[in-house]
Amino acid sequence: MPELPLPPFFDPARVGEVWRVPYEDRAREAAAWADEQGLRPAAEDEFRLCLLAVDVQNTFCIPEFELFVAGRSGTGAVDDNRRLSEFVYRNLAHITQIFPSLDTHHAMQVFHAIWLVDELGNHPPPYTLVSAEDVAAGRWRVNEAVAEALGIGVDYVERHLAYYTRALADGGKYDLTIWPYHAMLGGIGHALVSSVEEAVFFHGIARYSNPEFQVKGDKPLTEHYSMLGPEVTVGPDGDPLGERNTALVDKLLTFDAVVVAGQAKSHCLAWTIDDLLADELAGERLAERTYLLEDCTSPVVVPGVVDYTDEADAAFERYRDAGMNVVRSTEPLESWPGLAARAQR
Repeated sequence: MPELPLPPFFDPARVGEVWRVPYEDRAREAAAWADEQGLRPAAEDEFRLCLLAVDVQNTFCIPEFELFVAGRSGTGAVDDNRRLSEFVYRNLAHITQIFPSLDTHHAMQVFHAIWLVDELGNHPPPYTLVSAEDVAAGRWRVNEAVAEALGIGVDYVERHLAYYTRALADGGKYDLTIWPYHAMLGGIGHALVSSVEEAVFFHGIARYSNPEFQVKGDKPLTEHYSMLGPEVTVGPDGDPLGERNTALVDKLLTFDAVVVAGQAKSHCLAWTIDDLLADELAGERLAERTYLLEDCTSPVVVPGVVDYTDEADAAFERYRDAGMNVVRSTEPLESWPGLAARAQR
């Protein structure tokens, strides 16, 4: 499994910037690169390897954007995406398909400040944790103007908030977190990081492989950290709030190896892995063929506010104990546990 050189246009110094990908230039270069490096169409792969790129979007990955995942280093997501881009280029010949997820939001959703008010009509500041006890005590209640704007009955939304925060607690999840407005549909924060977008596009042209984008998070009444489904799937009356992405699980089962990277290690990536392992039919089958790029993901850290590093590290230990493989993007594929043996089957 020899690695390829990095293409001449790749500039690691620009990974933390936003810029327009020159598609026509890259398409010509990708075709020439495929000829030069002897790359074959992905459809001819005997050993099929896919990459899940979780929420590698400007809103999480570019400094000064809304939810930049800095980690404790302060440059976490930028460093992660430099390594991720390099991983894609070096392993163009071995990556069959890429599945990028896109966290996709509107202003009026349950985890944004406009949804809630206190007794004085004030909205909660970003990173406020709203527990079931807070709701029961009346510290936070639904903003009736939001319910009316969305055409949802105020009584229902009030019952939903109490039910929802209790469901999160009963499921062992974090309390409802009020996030800054982020990943807004139509905004620049919603887009893939330019360097990663370029690598995905280049891969698609060079290998004749169409990336399958996974849109998530646009339902108003539930959070959707995981690529595989929302945190709470039904409302207080048994009504559907969102669906599990069973189609993606079925597709993952067609690959010999599943590589996972992206943001954040403590939230969307972690809960994607939790959902994979929890799948009754696919979890055990996917565990041993899943490879987590530990150097291409970082936890949410806001100095003086929240630090999820320890929780994220503990989660990765659980994944390792469950049979998943924790590896580094800089290690050659043939050194990854079990990968070479599976490729020879």
